[in-house]
Amino acid sequence: MFEKVFKLKQHKTNVRTEVIAGITTFMTMAYILAVNPSILSAAGMDSTAVMLATCLASCIGTLCMGFMANLPFALSAGMGLNAYLAFTVVLSYGYSWQVALLAVFIEGVIFIILSLTSVREAIFNSIPLTLKRAVSVGIGLFIAFIGLQNAGLVVTSSTLVGLVSFTESFSTTGICALLAVIGTLLMAILYIRKVPGAILIGIFGTWILGIICELCGLYVPDPANGAYSLIPSFTMTDFTALGLTFGQCFNVDFSAVGIVNFIIVVFSFLFVDLFDTLGTLIGVASKADMLDKDGKLPAIKPALLADAIATTAGAVLGTSTTTTFVESAAGVGAGGRTGLTAIVTGLLFLVSMLLAPIFTAIPSFATAPALIFVGFLMFNSITKIKFEAEGEMSSTIPAYICIIAMPLFYSISEGISMGVISYVVINLACGKAKKINPIMYVLAVLFILKYIFL
Repeated sequence: MFEKVFKLKQHKTNVRTEVIAGITTFMTMAYILAVNPSILSAAGMDSTAVMLATCLASCIGTLCMGFMANLPFALSAGMGLNAYLAFTVVLSYGYSWQVALLAVFIEGVIFIILSLTSVREAIFNSIPLTLKRAVSVGIGLFIAFIGLQNAGLVVTSSTLVGLVSFTESFSTTGICALLAVIGTLLMAILYIRKVPGAILIGIFGTWILGIICELCGLYVPDPANGAYSLIPSFTMTDFTALGLTFGQCFNVDFSAVGIVNFIIVVFSFLFVDLFDTLGTLIGVASKADMLDKDGKLPAIKPALLADAIATTAGAVLGTSTTTTFVESAAGVGAGGRTGLTAIVTGLLFLVSMLLAPIFTAIPSFATAPALIFVGFLMFNSITKIKFEAEGEMSSTIPAYICIIAMPLFYSISEGISMGVISYVVINLACGKAKKINPIMYVLAVLFILKYIFL
């Protein structure tokens, strides 16, 4: 049955590999079950309701991706987009979270229309192959940087960022950072020795080491400073809480909503989600060698439609924009190549509703090594960019700009926008207008307008 639905042999994979990849992807994404409720609760939303909505929306979107597109990509509430909803739309603009969810819902409906009319597919195909490869490299650096932050290895300093002091607060941040280093080395060694499920084993191994450290007194929980117990509890979740957010996006007092500002909010969600999703699909698909000789993803239309459906469903359930997760690269790195990987991940999100306290107990320093190591795997795509090729600098310089912009500006979409704008400007100025796809002109203008008005 699995072979018929997911064409495993055609993709040179098997059920065991796909299951391990799906579990790996879920483990690297499980942090969202704790982080998303924490962020959206700042907007006045019930944290338990948000967690349940996040689980359901993630399950729906990821199952759609698996069955509709047969791709190993998972979806959940997008980081950055949730912060935009809570801290900008609600706390800065003064809108209610219900209005913010309505904007997300409308964005999702627009995306469904764009996906059905092939607009998003056309945008994907218009981006040059060199830039697509650069997106993969940039995402690798970006998720590695996120991993370093989640591990507590990178901290704020006088030079903007710096290395954590291991000896200072050793029983909390110090030991966690050290465990993340050990976990990364463990993962690398297992991967080099071709141990199946190396990334997943590394995550569990790092977590178990943390539990041992807590039992031995090396790690001391300090909830007041964000250092929680690493030992999972077995309490059940209050499922009735979902009623506090379900359908609330339609419970809006339009008399208190300025139509112009609301359109801007919708457009902002639309803009960021579009290019975060495209960037993730490009980067992860490139790493998995799923792009054809022209740099196109054959299953791009159903993939984008699945993403749009997930966003719409998530808004109704009560969570911010649900989008394709860059952590899907962890599953790809573990060998995932078909929708079966996504199905496993989606079902685990569903199961996590029952055992949410266990999954949310997975510490960030245990999943951080996976992000750091997968960053390395994605960075390998840089060898496919011919930086020294004759006459290619008009493509490779924009690729370089795209790569460095993602981690430094902390945004996939910013990296893409910088890459697109520089590609169009440089090629036009150098008399190479024939290289530019007409859609790239439109994208460049839209990106410039975004920086002027948003």
